Amino acid sequence: MPFLTPVTLRGDLVELRPLATSDHDALVHAATDGDVWRLPYTRVPGPEQMAAEIARRLALAERGEMLPFTTVRLGGPGGGPDGEAVIGMTTCCNVDATHRRLEIGYTWNAVSAQRSGTNTESKLLLLGHAFEALGCIAVELRTDLRNVRSQAAIERLGAQRDGVLRHHAVMPDGYVRDTVVYSITAPEWPVVRDGLRARLDRAAAGSTE
Repeated sequence: MPFLTPVTLRGDLVELRPLATSDHDALVHAATDGDVWRLPYTRVPGPEQMAAEIARRLALAERGEMLPFTTVRLGGPGGGPDGEAVIGMTTCCNVDATHRRLEIGYTWNAVSAQRSGTNTESKLLLLGHAFEALGCIAVELRTDLRNVRSQAAIERLGAQRDGVLRHHAVMPDGYVRDTVVYSITAPEWPVVRDGLRARLDRAAAGSTE
């Protein structure tokens, strides 16, 4: 089943590589860039939790429940000036092969990589894989109701807000969070795809959004 097959997705700015245990040290370095793991409304693993989180994601991948990626910023034209660098993690998760649906989630990026176009291209690569390679009929994106910045970013992708799952998950600090659910359907994908490409073109031309 193609849903279960690890794959490398490469663009101009980023490459999404299958997560590996050897990524541990680079991921710890990325997580400490801005201390994103300290944010209360995220599930970014801290340095001491990174090994366990990598093992958890790989175990889910082994069971066919997740496709975990390491996000690598590319060097050269359009990429990072200092060569390749690991900047975070992302996944295809909550995979439902029968109904051809999945969620893009468990995503985090180093602070220095934010608003650099890398997240936009990562989403373009993941959505393209979901709709064009896997034949998905819909892709979900979810975030904490408190995370207004993440909601705005998801809406800029062109996703539609489906609603709020109240008291949906218990966070590591014990907070019971409400989860906002967004989705993009297959008929909507061409417009979303063109919008993401246009954003990347504007960024490459030096325009600000």
